[in-house]
Amino acid sequence: MPRIFDNIDEYLSSALQNSLSRAHRADFCVGYFNLRGWKEIDAQIEIFDGGAGKQCRLLVGMALSDEAELRRALSTVPPSRIDQSEAIRRKKELAALFRNQLCCGVPTDADEAGLRRLLRQLKSGKVVVKLFTSHPLHAKLYLAFRDDPDNPAIGYVGSSNLTFAGLGKQGELNVDVLDHDATRKLAAWFEERWNDRFSIDITAELSAVIEESWAREEMIPPYHIYLKMAYTLSQEARTGIAEEVLPERFKKTFRMIDKIRFDE
Repeated sequence: MPRIFDNIDEYLSSALQNSLSRAHRADFCVGYFNLRGWKEIDAQIEIFDGGAGKQCRLLVGMALSDEAELRRALSTVPPSRIDQSEAIRRKKELAALFRNQLCCGVPTDADEAGLRRLLRQLKSGKVVVKLFTSHPLHAKLYLAFRDDPDNPAIGYVGSSNLTFAGLGKQGELNVDVLDHDATRKLAAWFEERWNDRFSIDITAELSAVIEESWAREEMIPPYHIYLKMAYTLSQEARTGIAEEVLPERFKKTFRMIDKIRFDE
């Protein structure tokens, strides 16, 4: 019988950490991925050598925000067929959503350290991330592969996204999959979507998001912070100057004054 992980009696994060600690590679497919949630499993991913066959492959299935997805679902206009330009547009939108994630909440030392570890793993090839754009993909699958002929792969299927809440803070329902035939079928299912022509690599975009955020390793010069604050605080004044329209009666008066020549 499979074990049930509901984040009440049994936590998915603990089981996943245990499985990954004995693995040499992993495949994840989730609807949503939160950058801050990665620190729940990054220590286990760190032991991977990196590179093909020795890394964690993460497939993110929901390219649109909840609001955009709702508008599309309720629209009476048939959805347009996916093409390369639409896939690239969705990749840019997701990068913007990841940037917005880092604007929420108060940054902590743990968040900063976790994001820096994720950045190093992205750059070293220990983690590769793709965005699935062929259609909305809300599936949640975690596969850990290890050198064990009796138990070569362990799978987890259920409702938990790769987020801090999904792995251990909110009620979920997941089960483990240990059967050899079942894990092979799940691995084949993942492989098919990973190699889909509209699964786009976003590893570089994720790296850029972290490098340009408050979690970056290079310190931002204080003068640049001052300029950013001044620019932000003056937004209302700058908008007013750009949009202010002088009343016509004042324009006439100024034109008349401009025509007057004063004797020296």
